[in-house]
Amino acid sequence: MANLPTVTGSGGLSRYLADIRKFPMLKPEEEFMLAKNWREKGDKEAAHKLVTSHLRLVAKIAMGYRGYGLPINEIVSEGNVGLMQAVKRFEPDKGFRLATYAMWWIRASIQEYILRSWSLVRMGTTAAQKKLFFNLRKVKGQIDALEDGDLTHEHVAEVSKRLGVSEEEVINMNRRLSGDSSLNAPVRNDSESGEWQDWLVDEEVDAETALGENQELDQRREMLQNAMNDLNEREQRIFSMRRLSEEPMTLEELSQEFGVSRERIRQIEVRAFEKVQKGVREAAAQAADQAGH
Repeated sequence: MANLPTVTGSGGLSRYLADIRKFPMLKPEEEFMLAKNWREKGDKEAAHKLVTSHLRLVAKIAMGYRGYGLPINEIVSEGNVGLMQAVKRFEPDKGFRLATYAMWWIRASIQEYILRSWSLVRMGTTAAQKKLFFNLRKVKGQIDALEDGDLTHEHVAEVSKRLGVSEEEVINMNRRLSGDSSLNAPVRNDSESGEWQDWLVDEEVDAETALGENQELDQRREMLQNAMNDLNEREQRIFSMRRLSEEPMTLEELSQEFGVSRERIRQIEVRAFEKVQKGVREAAAQAADQAGH
């Protein structure tokens, strides 16, 4: 859909958040009529209003994925693609709000982008580095060091000790995963502009949304398990120990376990990842279609 704001150029994210806040939120009856006009008459202007009124929802969800070391503008863009898919398939007569339906599509689109990106990004090959990648945010939470930006020397030392990696590796990984500036940072250098988080959708999580999010998490876990059931025993073992374990095994360790070369283990890992990725993607699409009918 044309004429949507993007996170580019001078100002970046703060400018984007200011731009999307200009689009008005819709009342339930307005949303219903716009959705009816789009679905029954193909009214493109109605579809555009449905999309722009939910761009803040996309931004809010996208912020939750900043810890994956990927560009925030790409995450937002992928979320907007999911939103447009949701608008395209939304059936207002079902009786629920577009936001409730769109959350699934937005998250699914962002998660698909992350899966694609992870298959291309070269992370550290050692078990210690992988453990650092998957556990850094958790350990930071345990030691009350969740602020964005560089860690204090004491926090670096503590993470290094807990995860068995060098302090330099902790510093580098933390900077890589910190993403963009904190949501609590001011939008501009004045007292009136407020913080970035103030420019997002300001709404409490109601019981329906909370239930939906819990159900979604259960669904994602079930999708992953079902996709892994299509792997043979060796593929399951290698995929689990390389991709899912908090303490991933090395190629060398697995090559000794199975009596094959490290390159062969790597090939099996890649093949298993592609199978799981495809299975989860197809299951997510099927679930989204069922939600819309």
